[in-house]
Amino acid sequence: MELKLEEFVSAIRRIVPQGASLDHIATGFGFTEGPLWCGDYLLFSDIPRSRIVRLTMRREGPEVTTFRTPTGNSNGLTLDRSGRLIACEHSGRRVTRAEADGTVTVLADRYQGKRLNSPNDVAVRSDGSVYFTDPPYGLGNPPKWKELAFNGVYRAGPDGELQLLADDFDRPNGLAFSPDESVLYVNDTERGHIRAFDVSTDGSISKGRVFAELKGQEPGRPDGMKVDREGNVYCTGPGGFWVMDSSGEPLGRIRTPETASNLAWGDGDWKTLYITAVTSVYRVRLGVAGVAVF
Repeated sequence: MELKLEEFVSAIRRIVPQGASLDHIATGFGFTEGPLWCGDYLLFSDIPRSRIVRLTMRREGPEVTTFRTPTGNSNGLTLDRSGRLIACEHSGRRVTRAEADGTVTVLADRYQGKRLNSPNDVAVRSDGSVYFTDPPYGLGNPPKWKELAFNGVYRAGPDGELQLLADDFDRPNGLAFSPDESVLYVNDTERGHIRAFDVSTDGSISKGRVFAELKGQEPGRPDGMKVDREGNVYCTGPGGFWVMDSSGEPLGRIRTPETASNLAWGDGDWKTLYITAVTSVYRVRLGVAGVAVF
């Protein structure tokens, strides 16, 4: 289908080439989230159906199969440095890792003895640390059974220790590292902005500041987020997904027919951006490669 690009500055045309199209490649899901490229196929969560879907692009067309069910209503997905699947589980209220033999290891489910809210999205640092956000979306509205007085951002270290990094978010959601991992971006869905933090060598964060505001009248809010190899930040928001440079200046917005929830780089050259959006999955070929997951 035709790609609808809102051009804020001309530099966006190097990222979104003339003639780029937005391909609608799969549909019929409950609510799609957590896309993850795994070498030759895409995984994503269908949250209300507690299912991880595998989407393989065959020559004859997309092939959709069930990768795992039930999943604890998984949301965000990623791979660790050994290629093991890490999942944020809404109803499970935990972050888990799938081992090679099929067993599941719990990486985090409690902080100071209290159950987590409903882990949402996740990113892995090169030292093996797992960073994740913990809003209460999986607990209903208003939240039920909430044990923690805040909605946090956490780091699970390689030694298994769980560290609270920030507790002053309204609804922390998508997160991503800059290419050199010196900056951690975390968006706050309810406040409509992305915050940036400096990352220390020990994995702690500091100097939190508002990086960009993503506000508008169209459906959609800051949710899923990814970064390309040049440091540009891609985040879902009103009307589709937004592209910003490393200083936070908006470059452009690609409009999506459905409200976009998350993004993932993929294909052999990591220049395809896969987009989950309510009932469907879309993709667009871009001119800049994303940061690879593995």
